This record gives sequence, structure tokens and C-alpha cells, in this order.
Amino acid sequence: MRMMYAAILIAAFLSGCASTGDWSSDAPAKTNSKASRATRVNLKNQSVSKVYAPSDNLWIRIRDGFQMEPMNTPLEIEQVRWLAARPDYVNRSMTRSSRYLFYIVQEVNARNMPTEIALLPFVESAFVTNAKSSAKAVGLWQFMPATGKDFRLTQNVFRDERRDVVQSTDAALDYLQRLNNQFGSWELALAAYNWGAGNISKAQKRNAAAGLPTDYESLTLPRETRNYVPKLMAYRQIVLDPQAYGIVLPDLENHPYFVAVDVGSDIDVALVIKLAEIPTDEFHSLNPSFNKPVILSNANQQILLPFAHAEIFQANLRQYDKPLSSWTAVQVSKTESVDQAAKTLGVDVETLREINGIPRGMRIRAGSTVLIPKTSRRPGDVSSAMADNASLSLEKPSPPAAKCSKPAKGAKGTVSAKCAPANNSKTAQKSGSKGNSSEKNAASQHKSASTGLAKSAKNGSSATSSTNNSSKGVSKSQ
Repeated sequence: MRMMYAAILIAAFLSGCASTGDWSSDAPAKTNSKASRATRVNLKNQSVSKVYAPSDNLWIRIRDGFQMEPMNTPLEIEQVRWLAARPDYVNRSMTRSSRYLFYIVQEVNARNMPTEIALLPFVESAFVTNAKSSAKAVGLWQFMPATGKDFRLTQNVFRDERRDVVQSTDAALDYLQRLNNQFGSWELALAAYNWGAGNISKAQKRNAAAGLPTDYESLTLPRETRNYVPKLMAYRQIVLDPQAYGIVLPDLENHPYFVAVDVGSDIDVALVIKLAEIPTDEFHSLNPSFNKPVILSNANQQILLPFAHAEIFQANLRQYDKPLSSWTAVQVSKTESVDQAAKTLGVDVETLREINGIPRGMRIRAGSTVLIPKTSRRPGDVSSAMADNASLSLEKPSPPAAKCSKPAKGAKGTVSAKCAPANNSKTAQKSGSKGNSSEKNAASQHKSASTGLAKSAKNGSSATSSTNNSSKGVSKSQ
């Protein structure tokens, strides 16, 4: 049965070049790495479009795309049993996936990848978009900072695209395709995604030198990596035959959950939520990459809105005649305290501190970008250069010099201990874009947050990632 769904006309205020997404499995490859295949609307002139899906059940589409062979090993059986014993946990993570899984499946199909790959966020993050590991890997696909930079995922004051549903999916699939081309099998590609390509290559060389096979099951791997593919295959088995394990999969329709809207002028997050008439947590579930209360037009950003609420957003935006954004950004020209900076910029000190997340007792270093309320003196949108390169660096002020006590009469040249020079305190920096990156890091610094995110998943919130089998360590770059 074919089902018809409509893409929505939004509004001219948030205009951009867009086209309706292709739902078929043979969608053309992207030419612009920042342009998503998420269903999108031309905000100026697109009328209602009719788009057809070949099936109304996304799980059927996923099963039809399975290409990997079951392992049928004790490790896979163990992982299946672990999931089957926790139906509530599985159901929660499956339900969370309903926002994102259609888009991921569509991207996987477009690249002719096995649809098992679309299930990988179950292993990495249990589909918790703001999941964060102890090694600072974040998002559905758990990108480390350096690896994210290698795949052009912006990390700055305004946004962290490692948490962006569309951009991180694109980067993860690029990464996995590269690894599959390098190692010639999806099992080894997945192991390299978890442990690092350099480590997998070394393990293969050790086996080759010993006259042993170099496939995934023959390599000597850390426990986490050894369990990584079996965990994914366990999810495959659950999706393939849920009734056999007492699991009830939630209904997932084979159509987009969200619409991607290009941003044509800065707009406040609170205003988008108000005009779209959606709960705050729903907005942040779809748009977890935004770090500040304003969405920037010059950052090549998109807003993801629930499919059914796009038309509501359009109607309300048409009637809205007030400024869309109440925030702008400036660069601090000299190192100074928050109080001094607030006075220089003419803003409330507590507003400056709170909106920029500056702890008390810290100074803002010269060259930092801070968000401030818009005024008649600063009415414009944030510039492209600032939107892409903004960073915030903080430091502790040096302790005040101690007062010297006067020497006693008759004492010659003595110096009181109070006059000893104070040691400079260590500088603490807080930056939206840290560290250097390289192609080498991209293949080896990925940090996984696996199925054992059970604790955080049960709470449905960001928590340090952990596994059900082993604690996770930082992958070594080779």
C-alpha cells in the first residue's frame, strides 16, 4: 500500500535554496557535504508536493536492506539474551529512534550500504542525541572532538555539529564507507570505527606475520571491540524477529519525521518553539547541536521541525511582525573581568555571565566571542566569520600582590615573607573549537558509547556512556 504525505510551505523569512527530498533508495549522492537529503521545502515558492513511499512500515524496509551475515557466535547469542532480558530498555531506545531512523535509513539506502548500519546508533548512544562519554565523544554517532573536525563537523561557541542529526549522520556514513573501502568488510570497518583503523591494521599485521587469518573474528581485539559487532548483530536479530525474543517494536511509518528548514535570518530558539507550537524538549531532541538561544543564518544551519508542525510554524510566522532575533555577538578586544566587559559593552553583567556560561571568578580573554542582547547600536545578524570561528577563552586572574610589612628598625634589607612574588595561576581555557585534527586522527580517535548506555537510556538524558560488558577507554591513535 502506498501512502501519500505532503511537504509543507514554510515562510519567506527563513528562506534558502532547497528541494523536496527523494524517499527512494536510489537517491543521488550529495555534491555539497552540508546539504542534507532530509525532506526540505523551498521557503519562498514551493507549494504542497505529493510524495509516495513504497511501504508504510519502516521496519520492513530495514529488514529488506539487511546484507550482513549473522555471526551465530556465543558473543552474539550473549548480546541477544542481554537485550531480550531488558524489553523496557529496548522499547525506550526503539521509541527514541522514531525521530531519526527514517532519515538514517534513507541515507544508508542512498549509499547502497547494509541497513544494519542504520542500527548502529543503538549500539553507540541508544539514540540519546546528547549522550556524552567520559572521553568527550558525543551525539548519536559518538564522535570524538578530533575525529569530528576531520569530518568537518563544526564545534564552536554557537553549535556542535557532532550532535547535529543530519551532519553527524552524513559524517559517520562517510567514515564507515572509508573504513569499508580500506578493510574490505563491514565487520572490520565497524571494528575500526570503534577501536581505530591504525589498531586494526596492526592487529592484521600481527596475524599475517604469525600465518593466521586477518578477518574480524580471527584478530586479537580489546573486549569492547570484540563485543562491538556482536552487539550490532544482536539488534539486527531483534529487528528481524522481535516476537521470538518477547520484544514489541514500536510502529514506525516509512515517511519523514522532520522537515529541514534553511535559516535565512537569525531567529531565537524560543521563538521557533513558540511559533511551531512544539514542546521545548521536542525541539531540542531534533536540534541538539545549538549551544546558544539563537540560530544563525550565516552558519549554514538548518532547523528541523516535526513534519506535522511545519504548517503551524508557517502560519504563525506569517503573522509575526516583531524582530526574529534578540541576540547578537561581539569579539572582546582585551582581557578583562566579566564586570569590566559588561560595562564596556553596555550590558547587564549577570546576563553576560549566564548567557555565555562564564563561571564566577573568571576573566574573558582577548579575542573571545560573547553573545549579548541586540540593541539599536548593534542591530545586525551575527557575521559569517564569527558564526564559523567563534571561541570563548577564560582565565583565572592572578592573585593580588601581597602587601609588604615594614621592616623593623635596625633591620637591613630584610624582605618579609609576605612580599614573596605570587605564582601565576594556571590559565583555564574554555573554547568552542579545541585541538588539532588530521586524517590520521579521523581513522583512530573515534570513541564508542555502546549498548550498555542502559543507565543513561533509562533516564532518557545525557549521561556518561558505559557498556554492559566493559568500561570504555580512549582509543589510541596510530
